[in-house]
Amino acid sequence: MDPQSTQYISSRRTGGAFDSPSTRQLDMWADSFKADNSPRTGTSSNMEGDAKSEDANRGTVVVSRSSDQEANKPSDKVLRRLAQNREAARKSRLRKKAYVQQLETSRVKLNQLEQELDRARQQGIYIGGSSGDHISSANGAANAGAAAFDLEYAHWVEEQNRQISDLRAALTAHVTDIELRILVEGGMAHYDALFRMKSVAAKSDVFHLVSGMWKTPAERCFMWMGGFRPSELLKILKPQLEPLTEQQVMSVDNLQHSSQQAEDALSQGMEALQQSLAETLAAGSLGASNVANYMGHMAMAMGKLGMLENFVHQADNLRQQTLQQMSRILTTRQAARGLLAMGDYFSRLRALSSLWAARPREPA
Repeated sequence: MDPQSTQYISSRRTGGAFDSPSTRQLDMWADSFKADNSPRTGTSSNMEGDAKSEDANRGTVVVSRSSDQEANKPSDKVLRRLAQNREAARKSRLRKKAYVQQLETSRVKLNQLEQELDRARQQGIYIGGSSGDHISSANGAANAGAAAFDLEYAHWVEEQNRQISDLRAALTAHVTDIELRILVEGGMAHYDALFRMKSVAAKSDVFHLVSGMWKTPAERCFMWMGGFRPSELLKILKPQLEPLTEQQVMSVDNLQHSSQQAEDALSQGMEALQQSLAETLAAGSLGASNVANYMGHMAMAMGKLGMLENFVHQADNLRQQTLQQMSRILTTRQAARGLLAMGDYFSRLRALSSLWAARPREPA
């Protein structure tokens, strides 16, 4: 090997030893590169941690809101109760609307009946005037008034049957007291309308009311001064209203006792009127033909007979006040049952008359 080759080899070795610092320098660069990149790695880790924390917080907020919503959400029982209240209020509004419409219809019918009554009165006066017979004129007007009252009363009975049917359905369905109170007030107003009708009819023909020809035969058997006896009706209704409280029993008994006393007083007054009327008609000689004496006694009898209308009016006032007092004593449901029982009682009397009239008869 020549010296140059030896020197080259030596230099290569020396170059190999010279290369070592460069390797260390590369290692230093690598460490420096890692050191430069380490903060970025930490920042990335921190960002990921913040994102996870934000997601966790968002989840907590969502869960919290869900919990609040669940807590604020009403229970099924409350929802059902609210729905029932809304339905009851809706039905109450419908019943009030129907009741107002019914009153309007009744008002229209009343106006029509008043017009028919006026036409009937005019016809009666015309008939009397054409014949020149004042008695025929009075009878014609009285008959027209009685016919108009009979027509009105027939409509009244039809409406009462409808109200009784509504009361029966309401009590069976166990409706609210508010709805039931509307029906009770409607039933009481219906009886008030009857008493007003009778007051008008009494001015036209009081004998028609007292005779009870506007009632069925079975009803006429129990009539007293153109209607029912309040005390007797209370005896019939009282068992239908049980159970009653001690206070209610005492109040009903007192009302029955006071009604009985008022009935006795009116009955005694009516007997006295009948006795006085008979004595007036029988005064003097019945077989005499003294026209002046006859007309004088008839004038006195006519004056006394005018009191008959007053007695019928007082009897109707007693009936009306008894019904009103009974309504105040009872609860809403008891009053509804009382109106139902009273309506059924009179309906049975009318049915009894129909059955009696349709009974099989033996040939004469």
